[in-house]
Amino acid sequence: MDKIVGVVIPAAGRSERMGRGVNKQFMLLAGKPVLCHSVEVFLSLEKVSQVVVVVHPNDIERCRDLLGNRSVQVVPGGDERQDSVYSGLQALARETELVAVHDGARPLLCPGLVRSLLDEAVKWGAVIPAVPAKDTLKEVDENRVVLSTLERSRIWQAQTPQVFRYQSLLDAYEQARKDGFYGTDDASLYERYCGKVRVVVGDYRNIKITTPEDLLVAEALLRASRSTRERGEGESDEGRCGV
Repeated sequence: MDKIVGVVIPAAGRSERMGRGVNKQFMLLAGKPVLCHSVEVFLSLEKVSQVVVVVHPNDIERCRDLLGNRSVQVVPGGDERQDSVYSGLQALARETELVAVHDGARPLLCPGLVRSLLDEAVKWGAVIPAVPAKDTLKEVDENRVVLSTLERSRIWQAQTPQVFRYQSLLDAYEQARKDGFYGTDDASLYERYCGKVRVVVGDYRNIKITTPEDLLVAEALLRASRSTRERGEGESDEGRCGV
């Protein structure tokens, strides 16, 4: 794959559900801030030419100090995640061909998954990682009364990074701003304004840190992964991660 790849990492959330009064991206996970884990994965990939991290305006200097001299651009975000991603998209070089948008709170990203997504994005134009739902899912009304039971075999849980043709995603974001439309993820904007999105099998370990319990799970997963590598079992972090 010979494409110019940019990365946008939105990390401007206020982390209210963590209940600790601090942005979860700056909390320590295995001795380093959560945000640094995924940033380092992207910087390790030769295919990636630019990484933009989007943070709350109050966190810009802190984030720059945290990342040190790494070749990462830090820009201010907006009120909503969608506003922050748009700021990140605007900061990318105009010659960018593919863009990967990744949640800063997903620190257990595997390089092999990123490579697979980039390869598939060249073919499809828009791809997301997702894993099959494990639990039975219910649709409920405003009173939490069950309306229907969803067909689990057709339900997949979306993850990031989500990868798109850069100009197409930028156009979708600009149209959404004009329409006042806010989607639940980047793919929802692409689906609405551009076309179909392809699913690539993701990784159940690619969890999003939302609550204090998630941080504990991430710590356990990292310990298990390191123990496996030390014993010489399974695939390394450089290999293909999957379900």
